[in-house]
Amino acid sequence: MKAWSEAYGIAITSFSRLEALAAESANGTNLIAASFNANRNQVYGGLFRTRDAGLQLVEEEMVAVPADFISWVAQRAGEQKVSWISMDPELLTSQEVWQARLQAGETLVKSSNVLAPAIARIGRQLALQGRYTDVLALDAEYIRRPDAEVYWKGRPARGS
Repeated sequence: MKAWSEAYGIAITSFSRLEALAAESANGTNLIAASFNANRNQVYGGLFRTRDAGLQLVEEEMVAVPADFISWVAQRAGEQKVSWISMDPELLTSQEVWQARLQAGETLVKSSNVLAPAIARIGRQLALQGRYTDVLALDAEYIRRPDAEVYWKGRPARGS
């Protein structure tokens, strides 16, 4: 999208994949926890609060082991119910700490892998609000170092 925006001079909006996931679960609850598999026995996760103008990230998105993510969300939610959505729900529901969320009446919905409708809705909403992204300042935001950097950095090049 960045390249097309630069090449054609078209304004764009930007937001995270977690926000698109959370938008799929916006069903009237005030808090939405979204996550997906980050590999390395971790999840990417974020907690969002519903607002009239869309979703607002409660704190920074994170990479955490599933049990820690569940506990982190529970601490921030307090007595409020949370809607949970994940592309990989078994990563959360297999955790012992998930039982407390079930007892609190919370459920976890498996997200579709098709996020295009949510992406279109969020992008349109941001555009209507005039919240465009400076394409020259747009860059990938990595929460942790990529596997390639962790596992391959410092190894000798092939043929060396």
